[in-house]
Order: sequence, then structure tokens, then C-alpha cells
Amino acid sequence: MILLDDKIEFPHYAFTNSTGIIAIGGDLKVERLILAYEKGIFPWYNKGEPILWWFPHPRFVLFPQELKVSKSMRKILRDNKFQFTENKNFIEVLNNCQNIYRANQLGTWITDELKESLIQMHLLGIAKSVEVWLDDELVGGFYGIEEKRIFCGESMFSSVSNASKAGFIYFVEKYASKYDLIDCQIHTPHLESLGAREISSQDFLTYL
Repeated sequence: MILLDDKIEFPHYAFTNSTGIIAIGGDLKVERLILAYEKGIFPWYNKGEPILWWFPHPRFVLFPQELKVSKSMRKILRDNKFQFTENKNFIEVLNNCQNIYRANQLGTWITDELKESLIQMHLLGIAKSVEVWLDDELVGGFYGIEEKRIFCGESMFSSVSNASKAGFIYFVEKYASKYDLIDCQIHTPHLESLGAREISSQDFLTYL
């Protein structure tokens, strides 16, 4: 594992340790974040700790054509229970993702420094958001980073049951022909139920 300095670079993938950490330290400047996502690397750490940079192996991804939608979710979408927008309330989605309670997680990895850079990346058209509405109230959504034909899902929130899931399905189905895969990064039962699965890090790099 390599300690980063002010130089905007990342080590070779061979330096990734068994847990998936490839480097530590550095900063969260826009230039470094852009380079990281170009290389399939992302920051993930607790507030107050050094920045940890990850390149998980295996990689958890969703191929759009493998999306699984349950009958109950089909009915929710068919009944138009929720309304969806894109890139209309990026900052509010970011704030909700930062502040929502997550079981078994201490604090949040979305620090104010990271938020500032993500907002700049949003203005550059790199970071994108999906908003989910119920009766004109924002009840769910997620944001991520677009890297060519890959969408790197970063974080989602939901204050109403099935809101974020509905938004994710809406997004994947709408952009099935635009993205080769959705990078889910690390395994979660929630995304596995939607069809996400693990691939080797080398296979991931061929798509990247």
C-alpha cells in the first residue's frame, strides 16, 4: 500500500492489498478524483481518518441487461407512484446521502471536502444525480460518476420504502444502451437482489 503525496498519481494495481486498498493519503482535489475514477479507484474512509483509496477485487457490478425487477416493483413503477428527475437537485441528494443513518457504519465518508469536489465535478458534467419524488417531496435518490461507458454508483438514500430502488431501476432501464455496466464497487444484498454480481478486477479493467 502506497502513501500518496501532492503529486496527482496512483500506484500500479499490483500494490493493492488483500482488502482492496491501493493507496492512502493524498487529497480530494477534483483532478485527483477524476484520475482515480479513470483508473477504477475510489475514496472510502471514515471522517477523521486518512483518505483510503480502493480498488476492490473482485468487483461488484451490474450489467444493465441482467437487471432483475420483482413483480411488486414492476407494479410500483407501472402505477407511477414515484416521479423521477435527473441532475435537478444534486446538492440535496448529496446532503441526504451524507446525513442518512446507515446501520453498522460510524459517521459518513462523504466529508465536506469531498462534497466540495463532487459539486465541482457535477458542474463539469461528470458527477450526476437521480432524484425520486413523492407528492413533490424528495424521498430518495442517488449520485455517481460517469466514466465513459461506465456509471460508478457512489451512494443512495431513501426516506420512503422502495424509493431508491425505484430510482435505480428507472436509471438502469433508461440508460441500458449507454452504459456497459454499473459499477457497484462492493457487494450489498440490496444490489445483488437487483442482479448485480462479482467479476474479476481484471475483467473490470477491460471494460474501463
